[in-house]
Amino acid sequence: MKYDVIVLGGGPAGLAAAIAARGRNKTVLVISNRWQDSPLARAERIDNYLGLPGSTGYALLEQFQRHAVSVGVEFVVGRAISLMQWEGFALTVGSDFYQGGALVMAPGVARAAKFPGEQAFLGRGVSYCATCDGMLYRGKRVVVVGRANDAPEEARYLKSIGCDVTYTAPSRPDGLDEDIPFIRAGRVEIRGEQTVSSVVLDGEALACDGAFILRSSLAPTDLLPELALDDGYIRVDRAMATSIPGVFAAGDCTGKPLQVAKAVGEGHVAGLSACEYLDQQQK
Repeated sequence: MKYDVIVLGGGPAGLAAAIAARGRNKTVLVISNRWQDSPLARAERIDNYLGLPGSTGYALLEQFQRHAVSVGVEFVVGRAISLMQWEGFALTVGSDFYQGGALVMAPGVARAAKFPGEQAFLGRGVSYCATCDGMLYRGKRVVVVGRANDAPEEARYLKSIGCDVTYTAPSRPDGLDEDIPFIRAGRVEIRGEQTVSSVVLDGEALACDGAFILRSSLAPTDLLPELALDDGYIRVDRAMATSIPGVFAAGDCTGKPLQVAKAVGEGHVAGLSACEYLDQQQK
């Protein structure tokens, strides 16, 4: 499906951008994890958001979500696993495909570093999507490194198509099928030569043909490697424009302070700037 604006991230910045774009009568899709799983939703008390002192993070996000739904913002729950600059921007979420004329990056901050060997073997045994790449490993040994709520479901899918699946995580997740072997481990390393040959879990090597590393989201530079950064954060100007035409960014991903008020303000600017970009393109 095609939208005027696609927003990556359903937190305060992403929803503010989406609402601003809907105010300019643009069609908007927000791609994100469940808002209930956001770190902000677990905040017990927020005292520095103007006019709403003492609110919980959950209550604040619930209000933001309700507002966005009421103005016609559309939502897809899932991980964006690939992004191409083609007739605007084309994103893959699982096995589904979405297009947008402008893109607002509001994914928050990446909270987990890559595992040793992960980047080196990406596309050569390391994958971020079971439904996309699973058939390539039918009849082969794979390790699912679970760091997302839907990882047990993806492991189940891999097993259903004939993969020999082992699941690893720091603790056994709810929903993991009993017939899928589980290894408790926190440290992960990917090894191989031309392709992946093993995953090392807390120092113990497990032979395999592929590793599915399933996190809640990918870092912005995994989706857009040419995105310019400053000290690890996305570089933006006063219009929240990034180094890539048509791509805007807002919220924690642009740097400190990591505050709700800052995220909402930047998101609003990013949404308006995305609309102005689209209007200029049409001219």
